[in-house]
Amino acid sequence: MHKPGHRFQAQDRLAGGAQYIGGRLTQGTSGRTHAVVNPATGEEVYTYELASTADVDAAVAAARAAFPGWAATTPGERSDALHRFAAVLAERAEEFARAESLQCGKPLKLTREFDVPGTIDNTAFFAGAARHLQGQSAGEYSGDHTSYVRREPIGVVGSIAPWNYPLQMAAWKILPAVAAGNTIVLKPAELTPLTSLLFAEAATHAGIPDGVINIVTGLGKEAGEHLVGHPDVAMTSFTGSTAVGKRVAEIATSTVKRLHLELGGKAPFLVFDDADLEAAVHGAVAGSLINTGQDCTAATRAYVQRPLYDAFVERTGALMASVRVGDPFAPGTDLGPLISHAQRDRVAGFVDRARGYARVVTGGEAPQGELKSGAYYAPTLVADAAQDSEIVQAEIFGPVLVVLPFDTDDEGIALANDTPYGLAASAWSRDVYRANRATREIKAGCVWVNDHIPIISEMPHGGYKASGFGKDMSAYSFEEYTQVKHVMFDNTAVARKDWHRTVFGDRP
Repeated sequence: MHKPGHRFQAQDRLAGGAQYIGGRLTQGTSGRTHAVVNPATGEEVYTYELASTADVDAAVAAARAAFPGWAATTPGERSDALHRFAAVLAERAEEFARAESLQCGKPLKLTREFDVPGTIDNTAFFAGAARHLQGQSAGEYSGDHTSYVRREPIGVVGSIAPWNYPLQMAAWKILPAVAAGNTIVLKPAELTPLTSLLFAEAATHAGIPDGVINIVTGLGKEAGEHLVGHPDVAMTSFTGSTAVGKRVAEIATSTVKRLHLELGGKAPFLVFDDADLEAAVHGAVAGSLINTGQDCTAATRAYVQRPLYDAFVERTGALMASVRVGDPFAPGTDLGPLISHAQRDRVAGFVDRARGYARVVTGGEAPQGELKSGAYYAPTLVADAAQDSEIVQAEIFGPVLVVLPFDTDDEGIALANDTPYGLAASAWSRDVYRANRATREIKAGCVWVNDHIPIISEMPHGGYKASGFGKDMSAYSFEEYTQVKHVMFDNTAVARKDWHRTVFGDRP
């Protein structure tokens, strides 16, 4: 196990502060401290003072002051700054990977191979995409006028990011906003602020002006709600649970803000009877256990057509049982702990209640021995639950996969759609027509075919139904962070005179 006493490696860089305002790291002013805890050991690795509403006000003021200058930069200038930013992140990749593993409990191989490279790639993508924020000439629609559309930044963006992917969610919020010419105040989860702070500090090192990117780390009820309701914040972007998203929407509506919500998920994993069984089994295990299941796109509900059902349950259970749970910094670890003991207990509660109406095939317990002090939970497969049961309908956010059988294609697709959520899904079939039907009829923002979980910077991410609205990543995200202005010029003096005469009649 990780030896007690291991501390956050970048402490000297952050010096105990957890607010990044106007290009400078500062302490919070709430008078209350908070500890970042390594969920693998329960050890406190970083302590800081929480943000107050006054800190939020200061961050918004810094962003507002920086907005005119940043909005006036050309797309090429913003692109150059983001290219430098990507280079700084690449130089410091190991520092980010270790900090992310320490605060979240993610296996180091995951942060090294997925979280950090994905963030660098996303930064490089928006460095290029910044040059493609184009308006559109529409002069051909009127012979007497020149008409065009401008894309303009919105202003100060107030964003709130979750604890499951702190670095990547900071990037998804910050990069499209600043690439489009906005400034931003981001509130990361108080459990996992370290890499968001490092991200902002790296942006300053890359030459992005002070005040363009600001971080306030405080509690949601205080700092978060104050940020969303702030009159100088023009847009709110939130990623988190659907319940909290509803509260964010309620507050944002009071000031008629632009709103972007990426909320909960309960992704179906639909296996037709002609699927490659071994591929589907491996896809289900990887797709359900990614980030210890703390992923709103993770496979959570496997629907398997009856001819393959028993074999799928048996082989998936056996493969799950072979997953190596352990120290996130150990090279052989596949699965780390959950974010906290409270989250571990929440996940265990779902499984324990399900024992009365379903079958726990494997897992369903917290490991003992040297893992006992961490927030670990064994990879768990549950079979034969009813469609309307809690474990099928509710978002668990842990390493738990539920498997149910279906008979006809119509039934399988109907079951896949039978939750309030619609963030992601996958369909497994060798028949292109069958798979294409599933992609068309499943109501989700992303549907993978014969795979589950990969994302790329060039393509959008966002949900349907109670999973929210708006897109992260890709050029589509610029739709969230820009506003469209129509500009029209009258080209002829005659046209002006005729228009005047039409409206006011013949007057001197």
